[in-house]
Amino acid sequence: MQLVVARIGRAHGIKGEVTVEVRTDEPELRLGPGAVLATDPASAGPLTIETGRVHSGRLLLRFEGVRDRTGAEALRNILLIAEVDPEAVPEDPEEYYDHQLMDLDVVLADGTEIGRITEISHLPSQDLFIVERPDGSEVMIPFVEEIVTEIDLEEQRAVIDPPPGLIDDSQAEVASSRDAD
Repeated sequence: MQLVVARIGRAHGIKGEVTVEVRTDEPELRLGPGAVLATDPASAGPLTIETGRVHSGRLLLRFEGVRDRTGAEALRNILLIAEVDPEAVPEDPEEYYDHQLMDLDVVLADGTEIGRITEISHLPSQDLFIVERPDGSEVMIPFVEEIVTEIDLEEQRAVIDPPPGLIDDSQAEVASSRDAD
């Protein structure tokens, strides 16, 4: 099974290094020197990691055969894809691969059905579950522990405790005193 582990960002310096937006909780396992990664688009790869280092909190990678800034810039926005055993699970029990979460039923603590996870959107600040409701509409649920209180892979469900207004607009509360005047 293939798993997106990073997106290549801008070039860094003049020797072929690139910044990388990491999309895995195990970068040391997936993005180490010698790792061979497929790409999206496929025509850009495969790419073999030659070196990696952290600079100012960002991961910088250099790939075999990329020796200058022009070559590094040509890789911008390419997704890096690792081959992963579908039976493998992350080391941390609080972490999940996207394929484990797809198609989970989303329910409230009392069992009320909300819908099913159809997509997971990885944003810079947090991940979002895109949930298809029974009526065909979609709702976005932030994948944070304050809202997603339980993931039960055996029961194939995600239990949520949404704040007012997240699921039902009619329950939304005014959060600003400015709007109350």
